Amino acid sequence: MLIGLDFDNTIVRYDRLFHRLAVERSLIPASLPATKQSVRDYLRAAGREDDWTELQGIAYGPRIVDAEPWPGVLEFLGRCWDAGVQVAVVSHKTKHPYRGEKHDLHTAAHRFLESHGLYDLGLSRDRVFLELTLAEKLARIGSLRCSAFVDDLPEVLGERLFPAGVQKILFDPSNAQAAPTDGTRVNSWPQCGDMLLAARRMSA
Repeated sequence: MLIGLDFDNTIVRYDRLFHRLAVERSLIPASLPATKQSVRDYLRAAGREDDWTELQGIAYGPRIVDAEPWPGVLEFLGRCWDAGVQVAVVSHKTKHPYRGEKHDLHTAAHRFLESHGLYDLGLSRDRVFLELTLAEKLARIGSLRCSAFVDDLPEVLGERLFPAGVQKILFDPSNAQAAPTDGTRVNSWPQCGDMLLAARRMSA
Protein backbone atom coordinates (compact mmCIF):
# COMPACT_ATOMS: atom_id res chain seq x y z
CA MET A 1 0.00 0.00 0.00
CA LEU A 2 1.26 3.45 -0.94
CA ILE A 3 -0.45 6.60 0.30
CA GLY A 4 0.23 9.83 -1.59
CA LEU A 5 0.15 13.20 0.15
CA ASP A 6 -0.02 16.71 -1.21
CA PHE A 7 2.44 19.17 0.37
CA ASP A 8 1.25 22.79 0.66
CA ASN A 9 -1.72 23.25 3.00
CA THR A 10 -1.96 19.49 3.46
CA ILE A 11 1.30 18.64 5.21
CA VAL A 12 2.30 22.26 5.81
CA ARG A 13 0.13 24.73 7.71
CA TYR A 14 0.92 28.32 6.75
CA ASP A 15 -1.72 30.29 8.67
CA ARG A 16 0.39 31.87 11.38
CA LEU A 17 3.37 32.32 9.07
CA PHE A 18 1.42 34.32 6.48
CA HIS A 19 -0.06 36.49 9.22
CA ARG A 20 3.38 37.09 10.76
CA LEU A 21 4.99 37.95 7.43
CA ALA A 22 2.19 40.35 6.48
CA VAL A 23 2.36 42.11 9.85
CA GLU A 24 6.16 42.36 9.62
CA ARG A 25 5.73 44.16 6.30
CA SER A 26 2.88 46.38 7.56
CA LEU A 27 0.55 44.91 4.93
CA ILE A 28 -2.29 44.07 7.33
CA PRO A 29 -3.47 45.13 10.79
CA ALA A 30 -2.21 42.79 13.52
CA SER A 31 -5.82 42.30 14.64
CA LEU A 32 -6.68 40.43 11.44
CA PRO A 33 -7.40 36.72 12.10
CA ALA A 34 -4.21 34.68 11.82
CA THR A 35 -5.20 32.60 8.80
CA LYS A 36 -3.78 32.42 5.33
CA GLN A 37 -7.20 33.04 3.80
CA SER A 38 -7.78 36.16 5.89
CA VAL A 39 -4.46 37.62 4.75
CA ARG A 40 -5.16 36.77 1.13
CA ASP A 41 -8.69 38.17 1.18
CA TYR A 42 -7.57 41.39 2.89
CA LEU A 43 -4.78 42.07 0.39
CA ARG A 44 -6.93 41.23 -2.62
CA ALA A 45 -9.74 43.46 -1.39
CA ALA A 46 -7.19 46.25 -1.02
CA GLY A 47 -6.02 45.78 -4.62
CA ARG A 48 -2.64 44.44 -3.47
CA GLU A 49 -2.47 41.22 -5.47
CA ASP A 50 1.23 41.75 -6.22
CA ASP A 51 1.98 41.97 -2.50
CA TRP A 52 0.08 38.71 -1.95
CA THR A 53 2.00 36.98 -4.74
CA GLU A 54 5.34 38.17 -3.36
CA LEU A 55 4.35 37.10 0.15
CA GLN A 56 3.75 33.57 -1.13
CA GLY A 57 7.24 33.43 -2.59
CA ILE A 58 8.70 34.32 0.81
CA ALA A 59 6.48 31.92 2.76
CA TYR A 60 7.10 29.00 0.40
CA GLY A 61 10.79 29.88 0.08
CA PRO A 62 13.21 31.24 2.69
CA ARG A 63 10.70 31.38 5.58
CA ILE A 64 9.06 27.99 5.06
CA VAL A 65 10.84 26.48 8.05
CA ASP A 66 8.84 28.91 10.20
CA ALA A 67 5.61 27.28 9.00
CA GLU A 68 4.19 24.31 10.92
CA PRO A 69 3.28 20.74 10.10
CA TRP A 70 -0.48 20.30 10.35
CA PRO A 71 -1.39 18.91 13.78
CA GLY A 72 -1.34 15.13 13.65
CA VAL A 73 0.62 14.70 10.42
CA LEU A 74 3.78 13.54 12.19
CA GLU A 75 1.77 11.01 14.15
CA PHE A 76 0.11 9.90 10.90
CA LEU A 77 3.52 9.19 9.35
CA GLY A 78 4.53 7.30 12.47
CA ARG A 79 1.42 5.15 12.26
CA CYS A 80 2.11 4.41 8.61
CA TRP A 81 5.68 3.44 9.47
CA ASP A 82 4.49 1.10 12.23
CA ALA A 83 1.93 -0.46 9.89
CA GLY A 84 4.44 -0.96 7.05
CA VAL A 85 2.57 1.47 4.80
CA GLN A 86 4.66 3.47 2.35
CA VAL A 87 4.11 7.21 1.93
CA ALA A 88 5.03 9.53 -0.95
CA VAL A 89 4.66 13.30 -1.30
CA VAL A 90 3.47 14.52 -4.69
CA SER A 91 3.12 18.27 -5.14
CA HIS A 92 2.54 20.74 -7.96
CA LYS A 93 5.17 23.37 -7.19
CA THR A 94 7.02 25.78 -9.45
CA LYS A 95 10.79 25.95 -9.08
CA HIS A 96 10.76 29.71 -8.39
CA PRO A 97 8.14 32.24 -7.22
CA TYR A 98 6.12 34.14 -9.82
CA ARG A 99 7.17 37.43 -8.27
CA GLY A 100 10.06 38.69 -6.14
CA GLU A 101 13.41 37.02 -5.56
CA LYS A 102 14.05 33.73 -7.35
CA HIS A 103 14.11 31.51 -4.28
CA ASP A 104 14.42 27.78 -4.95
CA LEU A 105 11.05 26.53 -3.74
CA HIS A 106 11.96 22.87 -4.22
CA THR A 107 15.02 23.14 -2.00
CA ALA A 108 12.91 25.01 0.55
CA ALA A 109 10.31 22.22 0.61
CA HIS A 110 12.97 19.62 1.37
CA ARG A 111 14.35 21.92 4.07
CA PHE A 112 10.92 22.04 5.73
CA LEU A 113 10.57 18.25 5.66
CA GLU A 114 14.03 17.81 7.14
CA SER A 115 13.83 20.52 9.79
CA HIS A 116 10.47 19.30 11.10
CA GLY A 117 11.54 15.67 11.30
CA LEU A 118 9.41 14.16 8.56
CA TYR A 119 12.45 12.39 7.09
CA ASP A 120 12.83 10.63 10.44
CA LEU A 121 9.38 9.04 10.18
CA GLY A 122 9.74 6.75 7.18
CA LEU A 123 9.43 9.39 4.47
CA SER A 124 12.47 9.27 2.17
CA ARG A 125 13.78 11.99 -0.13
CA ASP A 126 13.35 9.79 -3.19
CA ARG A 127 9.63 9.59 -2.38
CA VAL A 128 9.14 13.36 -2.58
CA PHE A 129 8.07 14.49 -6.04
CA LEU A 130 7.77 18.22 -6.71
CA GLU A 131 6.23 18.47 -10.16
CA LEU A 132 6.19 21.66 -12.21
CA THR A 133 2.64 21.27 -13.56
CA LEU A 134 -0.65 19.84 -12.36
CA ALA A 135 -0.66 17.39 -15.27
CA GLU A 136 2.73 16.07 -14.15
CA LYS A 137 1.47 15.77 -10.58
CA LEU A 138 -1.50 13.67 -11.70
CA ALA A 139 0.72 11.54 -13.92
CA ARG A 140 3.07 10.92 -11.00
CA ILE A 141 0.20 9.83 -8.75
CA GLY A 142 -0.75 7.36 -11.45
CA SER A 143 2.78 6.08 -12.10
CA LEU A 144 3.36 5.49 -8.38
CA ARG A 145 0.13 3.48 -8.27
CA CYS A 146 -0.99 5.21 -5.11
CA SER A 147 -3.72 3.37 -3.22
CA ALA A 148 -5.02 6.70 -1.89
CA PHE A 149 -4.17 10.37 -2.29
CA VAL A 150 -4.76 13.14 0.26
CA ASP A 151 -5.13 16.72 -1.01
CA ASP A 152 -6.64 19.96 0.31
CA LEU A 153 -7.96 21.01 -3.11
CA PRO A 154 -11.19 19.41 -4.32
CA GLU A 155 -10.46 20.64 -7.84
CA VAL A 156 -7.33 18.47 -7.95
CA LEU A 157 -9.20 15.38 -6.81
CA GLY A 158 -11.97 16.17 -9.29
CA GLU A 159 -9.66 16.62 -12.27
CA ARG A 160 -10.64 14.65 -15.34
CA LEU A 161 -7.11 13.24 -15.54
CA PHE A 162 -6.98 12.14 -11.90
CA PRO A 163 -5.84 8.50 -12.02
CA ALA A 164 -8.60 5.93 -11.87
CA GLY A 165 -8.59 3.51 -8.97
CA VAL A 166 -6.92 5.89 -6.50
CA GLN A 167 -8.98 6.59 -3.38
CA LYS A 168 -9.62 10.34 -3.12
CA ILE A 169 -9.27 11.94 0.30
CA LEU A 170 -10.09 15.64 0.73
CA PHE A 171 -8.20 17.17 3.66
CA ASP A 172 -10.58 19.89 4.85
CA PRO A 173 -10.05 20.87 8.51
CA SER A 174 -12.49 23.79 8.26
CA ASN A 175 -15.17 21.61 6.69
CA ALA A 176 -15.70 24.37 4.13
CA GLN A 177 -15.29 22.65 0.77
CA ALA A 178 -17.39 20.26 -1.24
CA ALA A 179 -15.82 16.83 -1.36
CA PRO A 180 -15.78 15.02 -4.72
CA THR A 181 -18.79 12.77 -5.12
CA ASP A 182 -16.41 9.83 -5.51
CA GLY A 183 -14.15 10.88 -2.62
CA THR A 184 -14.11 11.17 1.16
CA ARG A 185 -13.61 14.24 3.35
CA VAL A 186 -11.47 14.16 6.49
CA ASN A 187 -11.18 17.01 8.98
CA SER A 188 -7.97 15.94 10.69
CA TRP A 189 -4.92 13.74 10.30
CA PRO A 190 -6.01 11.37 13.08
CA GLN A 191 -9.29 10.83 11.21
CA CYS A 192 -7.37 10.23 7.99
CA GLY A 193 -5.14 7.68 9.68
CA ASP A 194 -8.04 5.88 11.30
CA MET A 195 -9.79 5.55 7.96
CA LEU A 196 -6.86 4.49 5.79
CA LEU A 197 -5.13 2.23 8.25
CA ALA A 198 -8.39 0.62 9.37
CA ALA A 199 -9.09 -0.15 5.71
CA ARG A 200 -5.67 -1.80 5.49
CA ARG A 201 -6.35 -3.95 8.57
CA MET A 202 -9.65 -5.14 7.12
CA SER A 203 -8.03 -6.04 3.78
CA ALA A 204 -5.10 -7.86 5.39
